[in-house]
Amino acid sequence: MKLSLDWLRDWVDCGLAPAELGARLTMAGFELESVTPAAPAFAGVVTARILAAERHPRADKLQVCRVDAGQGGEPLQIVCGAPNARAGLITVLAQVGARLPNDVAIRAAKLRGVESAGMLCSARELGLSETHEGILELPADTPIGQDLRELMRLDDTVLELNVTPNRGDAMSVLGLAREVAALTGRPLRSPAGAAAPTTTAATFPVRLDAAQACPRFLGRVIDGIDNRRASPLWLRERLRRSGVRAISPVVDVTNYVLLELGQPMHAYDHDRLQQSIHVRHANEGEPLELLDGRRVELTSNMLVIADAAGPVGLAGIMGGARSAVQDTTTRVFLEAAYFAPQAIAGRARRLGLSTDASQRFERGVDPRIGQRAMERATELLVAIAGGEPGPIVVTEEAGLLPVRTAVPLRRERLQRLLGTLPDDGVIERLLQGLGMTVVRDEQGFTVTPPSHRFDIAIEPDLIEEVARLIGYDTIPEAAPTRTQNLRPRSETAIDEQRVLDALAARGYHEIVSFAFVDPALQQRLYPQLEGATLANPIASDLAVMRLSLWPGLLRAIRENQHRQQDRLRICEHGVVFQPGTDGVREVTMLAAAFTGPRLPEQWGAARETTDFYDLKGDLEAVLASTGRAAAFSFIASTHPCLHPGRTARVLRDGQPVGWLGELHPELVAALDLTYAPQLFELEYNIALRVEVPAYTEVSRFPRVRRDLALLVDEALPFSAIRERVTSVAAGLLKDLRVFDVYRGAGIEPGRKSIALGLIFQDNSRTLTDEDIARLMAAIRDDLSASVKARIRE
Repeated sequence: MKLSLDWLRDWVDCGLAPAELGARLTMAGFELESVTPAAPAFAGVVTARILAAERHPRADKLQVCRVDAGQGGEPLQIVCGAPNARAGLITVLAQVGARLPNDVAIRAAKLRGVESAGMLCSARELGLSETHEGILELPADTPIGQDLRELMRLDDTVLELNVTPNRGDAMSVLGLAREVAALTGRPLRSPAGAAAPTTTAATFPVRLDAAQACPRFLGRVIDGIDNRRASPLWLRERLRRSGVRAISPVVDVTNYVLLELGQPMHAYDHDRLQQSIHVRHANEGEPLELLDGRRVELTSNMLVIADAAGPVGLAGIMGGARSAVQDTTTRVFLEAAYFAPQAIAGRARRLGLSTDASQRFERGVDPRIGQRAMERATELLVAIAGGEPGPIVVTEEAGLLPVRTAVPLRRERLQRLLGTLPDDGVIERLLQGLGMTVVRDEQGFTVTPPSHRFDIAIEPDLIEEVARLIGYDTIPEAAPTRTQNLRPRSETAIDEQRVLDALAARGYHEIVSFAFVDPALQQRLYPQLEGATLANPIASDLAVMRLSLWPGLLRAIRENQHRQQDRLRICEHGVVFQPGTDGVREVTMLAAAFTGPRLPEQWGAARETTDFYDLKGDLEAVLASTGRAAAFSFIASTHPCLHPGRTARVLRDGQPVGWLGELHPELVAALDLTYAPQLFELEYNIALRVEVPAYTEVSRFPRVRRDLALLVDEALPFSAIRERVTSVAAGLLKDLRVFDVYRGAGIEPGRKSIALGLIFQDNSRTLTDEDIARLMAAIRDDLSASVKARIRE
């Protein structure tokens, strides 16, 4: 929200410097994002009238103008190339010696042989606009020779404030003026203005078919306007400082009222409306062309403004093209309605829209301000474009309008939450300054919030208002009154930083992604599961809660690869939301992904793409931090989003705790990825449970090694062999190593040779050759029977 301090002073004289006011508003909950001047520095620019404009004798696109700058004497001769330079026009002149933005100095010059004593300026040359449509045109009654900065009050400051979503009432000059008045104790005033008298009986019928969503609709017909006129300079300048472009009198007036009072309005070309206005819900799939030319298909939970021929606007969001006001429009129908926040929230984002109107209606607009807004808009429009206003027609279901209920505020509760208790008079003054009705009682106060404060519903809301108005920095510090007891931490819980450090040591970067993801992407990854859908998503591609951390990782990989970052290793530790028997189940997960070459580009090694086993090695390094690496195993499996044949289930003590694999080729193509990402994901609290350290005796007796070469089926995993060997060795096996895997000549197809190194040791005695021989025989027999292994001689 951009706030011009010059505009603010129409409502309240705060008496504070811009930086101090910004700091006060920040402490009151409206974070100051920037403080900028309303116009860049320039000097020596005055208003002037072009007396004559003749073609330059040596240049077709230049004109030689005689200009009156209000200084008496002979008119100045100015060479100008603007297409709109003409006799009688009042514009602005940078005199000789003037300095313009970007340190441009104006000197007397000779252009194509003709002397020029200054420069006629465009708005862009003065830093007042980004567009260049010729020199600046001022109203015909503008005094000549006046300094432009004084005329346009350009020595103004604009504050940009971040208004929180619960404070829709503060998204206007009036709303922020109320806050400033309450913070400073200065009186809030209303700019002088007179209601335009009704001069015609013209009305247009309105029917509320969805009164729950729109319980109040104000309409007014204004006949005989001239929409070709230019809006006055002061109004256009205030719109500019608020970040809004001036278009035409009708549009400018509705935008001005929106910014000033916070009431979104819309103007229809009356002659394009048919029979009557109906406020109703859209039919499923009903089409509508919006003002920006976009064609959308509506859903049945979207509210529309319609006439007999169909929708003419998307209620609370954007008007339709069919009834749009044109330069030729002479008769308008003004709308100022109240739409319930729940009827508007999320609808714009589903269509990829975000408008000033939707932002305000989603947060809540004062249901009582429509009359005031309509009167203000009529006053401005008639003054600018003429016209004869008809009566304001109010169509409403009064019983459906929101009613603010009284909220108790107890002194004891205030003292408990703030640690301090302001005087009753201070509390009463602060709350009344916000427009609240305050009645004292035995326990404290009974407070009724005004109609524009949707965020005041319970006692802590009022306590927050008191705290921010007296200033959080004024609340005295106090030591805790009781001992703080820390909860014991289980030794089996692994430190998160330890895990992330292990991944960082292997080249991974931690990311933090949204907990809500693209429903289309998640459906591709998990076609059998349905994530929890958000009722009010911030964007259409962030509309469901994540079932896994993989969607966020894949989105990050895609964004980086589109920016030529092909080698990427990323990880994330966060919560996912999976369907359970009792609703949604929150599960803490650890996930990682990498893609691209195994090593950075270099001369010392050939370029090799990472594969399944690279990721498996990284995962095993993380699992080793639990102290029980041997408890984990990997078995071949299938997952809908992983490559068949390159997917494994991660087990701990035989129980599934995660997945590991390469992204499915179809998804690689669909996501337009250069390389196939390798991914893993673990249930953090189960998979990474730490083995509590315990003392184990170090054997004084020697180790014995025996090697064993086996012929086994190609599909047999090493984990199956390890499980059988460990079982048979009965605690004497201290280590089991694979030191060779061979396929090729001498090995029948479908088989492989695995060479094992078995290391035995006993804590109570030295193992004899007979002991080892018995163990090796038992192991060979078991492997032959259980996994059909043959000893390779």
